[in-house]
Amino acid sequence: MNQPTVNELAKMIDHSLLHPTMSDAEVLAGCELSRDYNVATACVKPYHIKLALNVFAGTDVMACAVIGFPHGNSTTGIKVIEAESAALAGAKEIDMVVNIGKVKSAEWDYVTREIDLINRAVTAAGSILKVIFENDYLTTDEIIKLCEICSAVDVAFVKTSTGYGFVKQADGQYNYKGATHEHLKLMRKHTAPHIQIKAAGGVRSLDDLLAVRELGVTRIGATATKPMLNEAIQRGFAGSVPRPHLDVVATVPAGY
Repeated sequence: MNQPTVNELAKMIDHSLLHPTMSDAEVLAGCELSRDYNVATACVKPYHIKLALNVFAGTDVMACAVIGFPHGNSTTGIKVIEAESAALAGAKEIDMVVNIGKVKSAEWDYVTREIDLINRAVTAAGSILKVIFENDYLTTDEIIKLCEICSAVDVAFVKTSTGYGFVKQADGQYNYKGATHEHLKLMRKHTAPHIQIKAAGGVRSLDDLLAVRELGVTRIGATATKPMLNEAIQRGFAGSVPRPHLDVVATVPAGY
């Protein structure tokens, strides 16, 4: 695979602004970074869509909103409304979490219907859907089944993780693996070729990004956007980060 340009790498990134403690000012700063590094999207909670769009005006950086995040536990009806509302508010990409309990229960009709209804609502509003599996919780067979369902429903992306799927480890601590190479290969093998793969959780360096790209990943969720792209520039990758909008002072929208 040919060496990508800095801009091509940037357009693989959904800059993640999802930590539950992030203030509006921190999200604003993250959106400005997303704009200045010309990433694909900033991934935000639904109530931050307006803020993100305010920052991205006049650019091709998009807002991506998460739905049923991070555990996918809302009813199907609520998830459909939430997804449609986010799309109509201007989020061009929607990342929704499957109902993990229903996956673990092998309630495949329920899982299929939910993904299908959300996908229909999102695409009707002019946006695309990414389906988050949360692989740390799942068996190989469950991941394969979700790949098959998403292929049949024809979503835009399948995605490994939320970044918040913590599992109790043998030492009693909670951690997660996120986007493992094993799971990415599995998802690429069992998902229709035209459906894209998003890796989220654990892609923290330029070498991590390049490695998952080699596996067929076209999008990642990342918080380390700035160091990854700066390293690409330092290592001589073609292109550069666009000039920051130093003459634009973005603020939290009035009445926000």
